[in-house]
Amino acid sequence: MELRSVEELMDLLYTCRGERSSAEHGSEPVDLHGHALRTAALLRRRRPADKELQVAGLVSPVGRLLWPGNPAGRTADAVRPLLGSRVARLVRRHAHPDAWAHDDDLASLRQADEEARTTVFDAGVLEDWRTILELTAARHSRLGAVDFRRP
Repeated sequence: MELRSVEELMDLLYTCRGERSSAEHGSEPVDLHGHALRTAALLRRRRPADKELQVAGLVSPVGRLLWPGNPAGRTADAVRPLLGSRVARLVRRHAHPDAWAHDDDLASLRQADEEARTTVFDAGVLEDWRTILELTAARHSRLGAVDFRRP
């Protein structure tokens, strides 16, 4: 499955509302939708200029809904055509603890993910992220077109 539009991605993220994650590493299950919003909001506070990192935090839960068990690789493959290789790489490698210590982006993503499991705050609504998703997709589309034309 490949996500081809921000609208498809938004629909999947809306579908996460009320869906609970499985317990991970001794933690309690969390609502996937709220967890995604809190993770992205924490990343926006810590790294306001890094929209791709924020988007990676937002879209990571999609895989848990669609592909329980080992979702990171499939989620990365699904979002790559729409959001680009960096977002896909962050989503894929987010599930591999050995990578966190060597990559500041992954360490930030993991820290926000963990904090979003236990911290309760108003992280806004999914619609707040539409413009950032659209800009990320448009940027990837432009860069992809430029890269595609290179010999």
